[in-house]
Amino acid sequence: MSSHFRHFLVLLLMLLSVGVSAVEVQRPRGVPLSKREFYEEGKPFTCLDGSHTIPFDRVNDDYCDCQDGTDEPGTAACPNGSFHCTNAGFRPAFIPSSRINDGICDCCDTTDEYNSGAACQNTCRELGRNERESLRKLAEIAKEGFLLKQQLIHESKRGIEDKKTKLEEVQLSRKELVDRVEALRTVKETAEQPEKEAKDRHLQAWEDQKAVIRMEKDKGKMAEVFLELDDDADGFVSVSELLSHSELDPDSDGPFTEEEAQVILGSVDKVDTVAFETVWSNIKEKYKSEATTDTSAPVEPPHEETGEPVSDNDSESYSEDDIPEEEEEDDEDDEDDDQDDADYKTPPTVTTPEKKSDDDDEGTMPPYNQETQNLIDSAQKARDEFDEAERALREVDDQIRNLEKEISFDFGPSGEFAYLYSQCYELSTSEYIYKLCPFNRVSQKPKYGGSETNLGSWGKWAGPENDVYALMKYEHGTGCWQGPNRSTTVKLICGKETVVTSTSEPSRCEYLMEFITPAVCQEPPSLDSPHVHEEL
Repeated sequence: MSSHFRHFLVLLLMLLSVGVSAVEVQRPRGVPLSKREFYEEGKPFTCLDGSHTIPFDRVNDDYCDCQDGTDEPGTAACPNGSFHCTNAGFRPAFIPSSRINDGICDCCDTTDEYNSGAACQNTCRELGRNERESLRKLAEIAKEGFLLKQQLIHESKRGIEDKKTKLEEVQLSRKELVDRVEALRTVKETAEQPEKEAKDRHLQAWEDQKAVIRMEKDKGKMAEVFLELDDDADGFVSVSELLSHSELDPDSDGPFTEEEAQVILGSVDKVDTVAFETVWSNIKEKYKSEATTDTSAPVEPPHEETGEPVSDNDSESYSEDDIPEEEEEDDEDDEDDDQDDADYKTPPTVTTPEKKSDDDDEGTMPPYNQETQNLIDSAQKARDEFDEAERALREVDDQIRNLEKEISFDFGPSGEFAYLYSQCYELSTSEYIYKLCPFNRVSQKPKYGGSETNLGSWGKWAGPENDVYALMKYEHGTGCWQGPNRSTTVKLICGKETVVTSTSEPSRCEYLMEFITPAVCQEPPSLDSPHVHEEL
């Protein structure tokens, strides 16, 4: 139980048990009942810090004898003293000694203004009555909240047991799935081997067929080139005929000489169609067909005059550097227009037809024969069944991870916070809609359009050591502009409902939410509780 909550309940029980009546125990003015034993009339008084001992008649004599101010509990003589308000019928309180007889009523029983002449009225009974009523309502809420918490604990225990049972079942089914996956893997691999072999045979046959097609095409091309080179149609290709194709120059160094042409032909002066096969293998990569070569001489464009342009007016001409960028761009556009209007055209660039890919020239691979297609269908069926089993295994693994995570999660000492898991709660303000998803994340979304902002993801329980479950911490949210990542602290408050009641931003990018839940309600102590007797 949190110390704050216990103190609240003890205070309530004290007020309810004491009521509006109280027995006044004789003691010096300003002394609390807990220190009555140190102030025995007729005996020397020892300062509570042990520094001095003085005659009792010097207590409350309006002169400060003790360094800790304990000899003047009922006067303003000591600057560091404190005055105890008895406040019978309400809560006792301490005020600084400097407020004694200052004309302002600080104690509801008016005992701090015993000699100031202030017109104070004793309001302790009314304050006590109002507070007891308020505390009684809070106690009723706490009691109902605690009963709800007991139900939550019961449901959590039952839920955990159900999840453990489910986990055992899923783990058992996983073993069966693993065996099925391995069996289907073997079936798949067994079916894929003949499929691969059949597809490889089909592909090889297609490659062989394409090689024959390429060979026939190459022979046809060689025959065409032979006829193009055989200018005199004598059935031979000679050195002089090769020289008409300068692109065949072996070293591409400029002039194509007879010696270089002779090297291409070999040891003979000319070759017939049979011998041309060797020559063809050496020149076919460089050879350009006469039918695709534009032999017309390019027309050179007329040279523009380089003289200074004549100005249309007497204004001073600008240097090129002085022309603004926009004017330069306009000039460039004008130059382009001038080019278009010129009475000549640049000769077209000589292009060669795009070379078709081998697949285009050789057609597409023929369909598989029925035997190969049957093997492919069989292998594909085995793959589909294997993939489906693997997918089912992954889903089971995800289910096991989620169950193990939920079973091992810290949902409080008795699992009372488990009911918040996978739930979300919203709070709407004038500008935003805030969403708290316990153990997941906190977000903020503009009410009238806009993207959602992450105010933090679940981090840890962050309450004090004696009440760690009083606060939730959500961290590593969306980064602020030139600032840290957003984070949210959620303060848990006892109540009968589960609802977000408020949100604020006490520091930049650090948010605070108040969240009511019966999961933090504690059992009210009875009047026979030793804690109550200690307080009383």
